[in-house]
Amino acid sequence: MAITFSDEKKSINFLTPALVLIFVLVIVFFIWRGFFSGSKELSPLTAVKPPEIKINFEIFKNPILKELQPFEEIKPTEETIGRENPFLPYAK
Repeated sequence: MAITFSDEKKSINFLTPALVLIFVLVIVFFIWRGFFSGSKELSPLTAVKPPEIKINFEIFKNPILKELQPFEEIKPTEETIGRENPFLPYAK
């Protein structure tokens, strides 16, 4: 006697198109609501005004900052560094 699973297969074939249809209807609803609704309200992201930036230059008048000395300039070396061809093996 063979065991058949035809009833289970039929329910799966019915469930997949139903879920796809529901998913498409939800997407269409949100697109319609977002683009074609009559309201012209601004979204919360576009209505936010960025904060004004104020720089306090009084910090540069601090006496500790006036005592700082600049580093002396570091000049590049005059000698050549490394080998002419670094991929050649060392001579033994």
